[in-house]
Amino acid sequence: MIELPLSALEVAMVQTGTQAVDTLRDTTTFARRLDALGYRRLWYAEHHHSPAIGAFPPVVLTAHAAASTSDIRLGSGGVLAPNHAPIMLAEQFGTLAALHPDRIDLGIGRGPGTFDEATARALRRGAGPTTDDEYRDDVAATLRFLVEEVALGPLPEPWLLSSSTAGAALAARLGLPLAFAHHIRPDNTLSALDHYRAHFSPSPWCARPRVLVCVETVCAETQEEAIRLAGPMNVVKAGLLKGHSEVPFPSPAQASAHPFTPEERRALAAFGAHQAYGTPETVVRRLTDVADATGADELMLVTPVYAVADRVRSYELVARHAAPPSQVPRR
Repeated sequence: MIELPLSALEVAMVQTGTQAVDTLRDTTTFARRLDALGYRRLWYAEHHHSPAIGAFPPVVLTAHAAASTSDIRLGSGGVLAPNHAPIMLAEQFGTLAALHPDRIDLGIGRGPGTFDEATARALRRGAGPTTDDEYRDDVAATLRFLVEEVALGPLPEPWLLSSSTAGAALAARLGLPLAFAHHIRPDNTLSALDHYRAHFSPSPWCARPRVLVCVETVCAETQEEAIRLAGPMNVVKAGLLKGHSEVPFPSPAQASAHPFTPEERRALAAFGAHQAYGTPETVVRRLTDVADATGADELMLVTPVYAVADRVRSYELVARHAAPPSQVPRR
């Protein structure tokens, strides 16, 4: 039994043969169901110009989901600081927190949100990649504007997102909770978390080290079904291994016919060994292993499967085998 709070990351995969508007409708269904299941928080990731992932601004999805649900925390996982003026982030999420007190999170990350250089430059009005110092200053300015400029009342809960030791070091320096992308860079997880805890400086935002670990999770009634549902995302990952960013999100049937190379199969197997795929019993065991190894305070599940019904079912199965809501406070 998992005795940690469980949360969810929504990456809004756009199914082959459908339109982005269909994915938007699915996000509403998904948010309401997770709210009913007792998940602690639901975050939206920022992506741009991808055939597989909808370019839906996290602040907009957060606002819509907050108006469509009652208890679950909503927010960004994350908004990408280099693409936004710090004062705008503070105003947007400060306003959301005022409208929905104690329900809004502001997760901040660094990546461009795209694999296309032209798109990245367009997002930054022609500017090049941000430097370490610029990123640190942007995060610090966002936090400052939240307090000094917005001051609307309840503030959003800030988190720093990271997939590396460098990001974890910044979270420690600023005294922020850390959301670690184990679902992206599992090899970096333990060293980054060790550094974060060893160098953490308490702040008004966070009194002690606080860690959320995100795990790719696909749960189904059988192991075979879970592997089938994980197939489409494996096709996307295989394309990224080859440097192909324009890979659409295929159906499970299309994915099952995809000709993976031996090298791709080995890479996908190595990655999957750190994630959680399978029956409820297998998934709970894997998530427990991750929690024990990382000392996480919270687990966030990302489930990039083709159909919203299958995605919801995965979260239902995990919730059914996790600790009862009464044992894990929501906030």
